[in-house]
Amino acid sequence: MRRPLEDITVVSLEHAIAAPFCTRQLADLGARVIKVERPGSGDFARAYDARVKGQSSHFVWTNRSKESLALDLKHPEALAALRALLGQADVLVQNLAPGAAARMGLCYEALHASHPRLIVCDISGYGADGPYRDKKAYDLLIQSEAGFLSVTGTPEEPSKAGSSVADIAAGMYAYTSILSALLLRGHTGEGSHIDVSMLESLAEWMGYPMYYAFDGAAPPARSGAAHASIYPYGPFEAGDGGSVMLGLQNEREWQTFCAGVLRQPALATDPRFASNAQRSAQRTELRAVILQAFAALTTDELLQRLDAAQIANARVNDMAGLWAHPQLAARGRWQDVHTPAGEVPALLPPGRSNRFDCRMDPVPAVGQHTESILRALGLDDAALARLRADAAI
Repeated sequence: MRRPLEDITVVSLEHAIAAPFCTRQLADLGARVIKVERPGSGDFARAYDARVKGQSSHFVWTNRSKESLALDLKHPEALAALRALLGQADVLVQNLAPGAAARMGLCYEALHASHPRLIVCDISGYGADGPYRDKKAYDLLIQSEAGFLSVTGTPEEPSKAGSSVADIAAGMYAYTSILSALLLRGHTGEGSHIDVSMLESLAEWMGYPMYYAFDGAAPPARSGAAHASIYPYGPFEAGDGGSVMLGLQNEREWQTFCAGVLRQPALATDPRFASNAQRSAQRTELRAVILQAFAALTTDELLQRLDAAQIANARVNDMAGLWAHPQLAARGRWQDVHTPAGEVPALLPPGRSNRFDCRMDPVPAVGQHTESILRALGLDDAALARLRADAAI
């Protein structure tokens, strides 16, 4: 079955997470993605840890189905080879340090005249202009700058997200922007310049807390894993030490919860807990009542009661629980992917289509495809030998 992007070639000057996450989505849809890396060490995210058979967890996650081209772009002949490659490409993605691509003549303005169909997507911390343009940006810094930390954590201490939410947000907006640019090019024949910032991406995700604090109002309180304004809505411990997340949305569910789960129907009309506002104000007292009832139940028994009462709930899983999740297994969401250290399981991307299968090709070694790509561009043995001698590939 034909994949949607099989005729699209993407060249990416990428490192860390935002751009690699974007281009992996394009590769999943069949695009040929050529990842340009530093000779020898490659993308520095390769060295973040060694958790996946000696390989970086971040790298294995975001870099399957790509070709690795090792080039030192400070070498004139290597840069010339990249320029030749761009003549055959549809998309250039880059998240180098601010201004680095422009200094090499790899910005949209420099490329558009000779490559009018090329789509150039720049991913940065703060965008191409403005007073923060040249400021360094990492995921946790953007979580802080975007106010994410101010609403996440406990009343005593803010907490960061456990995954790279700012990188992921920017990567996904870059991905969807590139898809829209490809559609637009189909109508106009012209490429586009896309400017995606991590700050703006995460700020969009902060829309609810921003409007909650509209016009100087108090922001949502940090409330750990509980909901800031709805109660009971959060994690509760069962008698066997497991935790269950549950959420009530209305008074009907509160009455059902009291009768069917707590087995205390009279609690539904207790004046202390007669509305969500009162339950939220009396959290400590109500939590003690709930935990006392849950103490007699195992996690599985508690989940069964909640399901029987049609109260929204979830098991509070750890990573082992997610790896073994029965729903992912039942839907066939795992597929083995080859890496330089052997096979590892990988999740198929969300959004299953009846028209095509997503691409799940190997994670490349540094420079694995350098020679084949350069030979296809017309470089001969002598040129390759010069580049090797100069450590430019």
